[in-house]
Amino acid sequence: MTYTLGIRENLRPFLEQLLQVFFVGLTIGIQRTVIPALAETEFGVVQGSMTAIFAFIVSFGIVKGTMNFVSGRLSERVGRRRVLIWGWLVALPIPFMILFAPTWNWIVAANVLLGVNQGFAWSMTVTAKMDIVKGSERGLATGFNEFAGYGGVAFAGLVTGYLASSFDPRLSLFIFGLIVILTALAASLFAFTETLPYARAEAARHTSGETIGPRPRYVEGPDNPSSRQIFALVTWRNRTFMALAQAGSVEKFVDALMWALVPVFMVAKGASLIEIGWVTGIYGFVWGGSQLWTGPLSDLFGRKWPTVAGFFLCSGGVLAFPFFATAGGWAMAAAVTGVGMALLYPTLIAAMGDIAHPSWRGSALGVYRFWRDLGYAIGALSMGLIADASGMLEAGFWLTGFAMAGSGLWLIIGMEETHPRLNPSTDQEPTRA
Repeated sequence: MTYTLGIRENLRPFLEQLLQVFFVGLTIGIQRTVIPALAETEFGVVQGSMTAIFAFIVSFGIVKGTMNFVSGRLSERVGRRRVLIWGWLVALPIPFMILFAPTWNWIVAANVLLGVNQGFAWSMTVTAKMDIVKGSERGLATGFNEFAGYGGVAFAGLVTGYLASSFDPRLSLFIFGLIVILTALAASLFAFTETLPYARAEAARHTSGETIGPRPRYVEGPDNPSSRQIFALVTWRNRTFMALAQAGSVEKFVDALMWALVPVFMVAKGASLIEIGWVTGIYGFVWGGSQLWTGPLSDLFGRKWPTVAGFFLCSGGVLAFPFFATAGGWAMAAAVTGVGMALLYPTLIAAMGDIAHPSWRGSALGVYRFWRDLGYAIGALSMGLIADASGMLEAGFWLTGFAMAGSGLWLIIGMEETHPRLNPSTDQEPTRA
């Protein structure tokens, strides 16, 4: 069988992957608006303890980061589809744990399962897209992927905010969550094409010198690297990989802030659940929708400078947030932050796909996503501790804003352009036009 690359050539599996990542976004969005805002009144968190509130994101980040790495390695042995199915099976208890949780510790435990689900399911939608698209389409593909995923996050956050305001909060989350997870599991069983053969065929073509178009600047590494070798390669042995990994980790500070600190900050300022849902929803919708143009933008102009611009734009949006005192002002800051995230988020993934060899691309993406989602834990813990120590919620915004600016500077210094058309390999192996 011939495994031809391209979105148009593989439209059905591409749409199947978009459907799956939308469900993944809906699942994480269940916990975006209602749970942080009601942590004290509904789940018994001690008033004012930001470290305790952030604990459920710390658990999520550590587990999701680890599962990203595990799922990347597993998918190269058992396939992308099987790992996706496992991710949805793990998610089944989450709605029940939210419904019956007697203490906040149950929410923390539910987020452990959510981390496994995200690490398996979302990772496979990204990896599967990298398997079937051309190098010139990676920005477009990741833009669509993250649009669908974070569109789902924003939609679920907004809908659950309205539901929790009109009905019992726990029951609303339970019904919404259970419907989403069961539907996603059914779709993964009956409507998801295995894409691992595409990656293996691409690796074989590259080895035989039959690469189509500009020759990618793949990072040199073993043909079949061990877990330790691939982890070291992405984490510190290659300068561009290292810059991308740190950037992925720091940008998750922003998402942790929008997930937990923003709802608590707005509640403290007298905002309603519906207002919180709209502000966090605007962030998610702008982030998700803008990726439809930022992904293709990186295919035209490269990965490096759109990413750098995104980091500095996020820094400005986050630092401006606490200076506003109305929902309109917060919405503007959230929208600016969303555009910044749209510029950097799919572009980082596309850059990884540009230079990771097809034979170990799934593992490399797993390591990158390990460090990226560990940023949830690092950022959430740091924000919780600094907010509790200083007695000011604003301190979490300052920490995140300055960290994003510093990460952007690292990218300027440490990252090479990865787009194969703009920075092709200079080796002399034959290519086919």
